[in-house]
Amino acid sequence: MGHPHLDVRRAVRAALTEVPDGSTVLVACSGGADSLSLAAATAWVAARSGGRLRAGGVCVDHGLQPGSAERARATAAALSRLGLDPVATVHVNASRGPDGPEGNARAARYAALTAAADRAGACVVLLGHTLDDQAETVLLGLARGSGPRSLSGMAERSGAFRRPLLGLRRSVVRAALPAGLEAWDDPHNEDAAYARARVRHRVLPVLEAELGPGVAEALARTADLARADADALDAQAAAVDTLAVAELAVLPRAVRWRVLRRAAIAAGSPATDLTAAHVAAVDTLVTAWRGQIGVDLPGALRATRAEGALHFTPRKGTEAG
Repeated sequence: MGHPHLDVRRAVRAALTEVPDGSTVLVACSGGADSLSLAAATAWVAARSGGRLRAGGVCVDHGLQPGSAERARATAAALSRLGLDPVATVHVNASRGPDGPEGNARAARYAALTAAADRAGACVVLLGHTLDDQAETVLLGLARGSGPRSLSGMAERSGAFRRPLLGLRRSVVRAALPAGLEAWDDPHNEDAAYARARVRHRVLPVLEAELGPGVAEALARTADLARADADALDAQAAAVDTLAVAELAVLPRAVRWRVLRRAAIAAGSPATDLTAAHVAAVDTLVTAWRGQIGVDLPGALRATRAEGALHFTPRKGTEAG
């Protein structure tokens, strides 16, 4: 297996090479083995930075399971023993929101991490996702019939968030967990009611057993390639500043669909509810125009074609009064 401790520490160093001297970074830690291993490596790197780097930690308690507050406090204490400072515990309400339990918890977690970073004056928040997590994300995207953006998985960098372990297998990361650190296993990770748990424990092992080792790495490479393609297409779409049908019609479909999706979201259609089927229906107003009345979209919007252009407006009877 090599030297797991060195692999994880190198990954952390690489993720922080561009951080200015005197910066504070936070490690998001659930108490699981992956994030605890990341926390230990970050503490090690910070302690040997000659004062260039200050590393803290933050634990998010979603309150979804009995005893979660106690586990969050125990995790925070473990982070302090590793030498991380400051260490904060934040409690969030993940029961509200439009995206279901998993989506709501994710949104609440990232909002809490962003707020914790602001309070600590941290410029970076490190997350413990591994190559295996990336492979699972790609498979989930494939199952949903997602486009390149969803298939691109998780970005190594997204705003203040960085994922230094995306190039490392989960087994390597967990092998780097220092002796004496007791990790918590989230029962949701074993619960077959959750799609990700089924992918982790059933789907990916079968693929690797039947197709041979290296499937997870191949899926992670697919994510990298899909992200590069999606970034290029997004850049092309961002340069389009018109809804004139004649100009939209000559665009490549991948670019045009991005323009249409962006316009619908800008008009008030919720991004989480706007599906590829909705965008495809709007696209028919450009490519298969037969005088149709329009296309209804989430957010009580309607897309219509008039005077040679597309328009996104509130559906009749839904305008604010």
